Formats: sequence, structure tokens, C-alpha cells
Amino acid sequence: MHSASTLWYVDTADPVAVLRERPEPDAAAAAALAGQLYAEHDVVPIMIGTLNGCAAPDRDEVYIGCYPGLTVVCTAEAALVRPTKLPELLVRPLASEHTYLVSFDATLHWGAFAHWERGEFRRSFSSTRVDILENEGLPMVWERPFWAGEHPVPWWGDKHPGAPSLPFDPPDFADAANAEWLGFHYRTPAGPGTLVPGDLPVCGFTLYPKGQAPRQAQVARPSAATRRKRGMFDWLRRSARVL
Repeated sequence: MHSASTLWYVDTADPVAVLRERPEPDAAAAAALAGQLYAEHDVVPIMIGTLNGCAAPDRDEVYIGCYPGLTVVCTAEAALVRPTKLPELLVRPLASEHTYLVSFDATLHWGAFAHWERGEFRRSFSSTRVDILENEGLPMVWERPFWAGEHPVPWWGDKHPGAPSLPFDPPDFADAANAEWLGFHYRTPAGPGTLVPGDLPVCGFTLYPKGQAPRQAQVARPSAATRRKRGMFDWLRRSARVL
């Protein structure tokens, strides 16, 4: 996966165990949260996909997965050069115990992550291969191998910038944060039986300026590879608008 822009709201002691069960998302809860976060928009349900293809949406879309004890929001608003500038509404909309931000763009060699505990900032990092854009809070134990040079950037030929560079690739650093907190990788090849982004379905919504949504929204039907259960589509077929 080349990019992701995600926020996770966690209120369970073992989010990894929850996600390994490949939970079905709560579509009604996703619609309610989308309406809360984007109250200044018309919010129209469009499809159910998975994190594999929905983790980095455009600015006029949001994808939400509400699972038991945790919620993921895929939004362009999480792709921040300075994660500490995340709007307050997005830091803790659900009064969750932990909020995690994980964003990266491999084509730009940029990655970022951040952690808030009960709404209080704990840690953030954002960088390209040669420029640290934000590095706030105390580094966590899982970061040590990266800073120690155990995950070097694979430079080839004359592609090395010729300037001091970080001892790791920032997208991989952000991906490692996701694996530490949520138990799966976006970028590292997964072994047999390992949780992957395609295992986690999310509900998609298009964001229209207030009052400009089509009267009848057209819901896209995903391929068989992204469908989890037919019942999930009942909600979408019944819904025209979520205000």
C-alpha cells in the first residue's frame, strides 16, 4: 500500500484481539459518527469497502469502521505534516481511552504517527527521509530499533540525496506504529493467517457542501472480494442521505 491517512479511537484493552476476529462494522454507528464529524456537510453513504483500498480517501470522502471497542476513521484530514495540529473534534470524538494517528505516503517518502491518551497528547512524529517535520513527546520503546539503524533505507546507485538522512524510511516507521497499536501492517508482506487491511471492512461516505447532495445517492456495489456479508448492504440500499 502506497498511502494511508487514518485515525483510530480505541477503548478496549486488546484492540489486536478484536481486529483479528475480522469484525463486521456497525453501519449505523458509522453513519452517526460521520454526521457528527462532518455536520457542516451532507453525508451520503456510497459503499462498503476495506482498508486495503479505502485507507487514503480524497477530501470529499470518509470511510469509517466501527468495531467492538474501537473505531477507525479514514480521512484526508489525518494526513498532517504536524500531527499535533489535528483538530480538537478529531482528537477524541468518542471519549475513547486512546487516539492513534497513522499516515504515510510512500511516493513522497513521508510518514507520521501520533498518540493521545484520554485526549491528552503523548507522542507525535512526522518526517521525510531527510527532514524531521515534527518530533514531540517521549519516544516509545518500540521505536528503538528504528533509531538504532536496524531498518535502514535501501538506497540504490545515485539515488542517495547526499545529505544526512534518517536511519529508516518514514512510511515504514509509521507502519510499525500501526502494527504496534493495531496488530497489522499496511506495507510489510503478511504471512499466512496474518491480519491484513483487506480483512477490515469500512463504510464509505461522500461529503457534499450543505444542501448540495443529490436527492437520490447512488450506492456503489463493491466486488465480491470486498464483500463480507450481504446483510451489510441492506443498510446502504435503504439509505439515501445521512444528515
